[in-house]
This record gives sequence, C-alpha cells and structure tokens, in this order.
Amino acid sequence: MPFDDKLGMKIALEEAKKSLEEGGVPIGGALIHEDGRILGRGHNMRFQKNSATLHGEISTLENAGRLPGAVYKRCTMYTTLSPCNMCSGACIMYGVKRVVVGENENFMGAEDLIRTQGIEVVNLNDPECKRIMTKFINERPEDWFEDIGQS
Repeated sequence: MPFDDKLGMKIALEEAKKSLEEGGVPIGGALIHEDGRILGRGHNMRFQKNSATLHGEISTLENAGRLPGAVYKRCTMYTTLSPCNMCSGACIMYGVKRVVVGENENFMGAEDLIRTQGIEVVNLNDPECKRIMTKFINERPEDWFEDIGQS
C-alpha cells in the first residue's frame, strides 16, 4: 500500500516549523520509501549553518545518508514548497520516483523540468504550507529573496 501523501506532508511541515523556530526559512522535506520507511527528513538550514545550499530538500537528502541508486527510484520526496532548480536537480539526479509539493503559489519551482524526466509531481495546495510561507515572506522579505537567489 502506498504511503499516505497527507502524512508525508505532515512530516515535511513539522520540519518547516522546526526551521522557523531555529530562525531559518520554513521549508521542510521528507524522503519516504514506497514501503513507508522514512529514510530522511530535514529542513532549510541556510541561516542556521551559514550555508549556500542547505535548502529543505538538500537537507533531507543529506540526512538520509548514502543510499543505493535503486532505493531513490522507490521514494517520494515531500517538500512544503515547490523545489527550486537546485533541489529539483537533486531529485532528478537521484531518480526520485515522485515529488509531492505542499504549495507552489508563493514560489513556482522547476516542477515542469522534473516532469520532463518522468518524475511524477503532485501539488497538495496545502493551506498550512501556504500560510507559514506567506507569513515568512511578509515578515522577512530580504531573507526570502536571498534564499531563492534574488536581490
């Protein structure tokens, strides 16, 4: 039986809230195998670790550790926000089977690019994901633009 997408997003949202509590950008992720095993979970750590690359999805992959390539092909990446080019590229590179997005109204990432690689993309349009991200963008616009590489 496939893993429940709402439960996967709940885990990613927990991570997003953790990032916000730490002073970071509220984007979280979870890498979940089709058999239900949570292989990794993480959140944006750019501000916490003074990192250029630790977006939520990258942090999630890092926390999953080294995995055989065949494992990724049986996994779903849950992310509270549409993945940027860098995070989309990581999902493509490792051949993640599915990407489930919490929302893409605050930021439309490279979903079309992901789809061109045969990866399923599902947008849950989750109201809580939208709320937490909208609030962050309104309260910390300079940090938001830095996170997405804009000035």
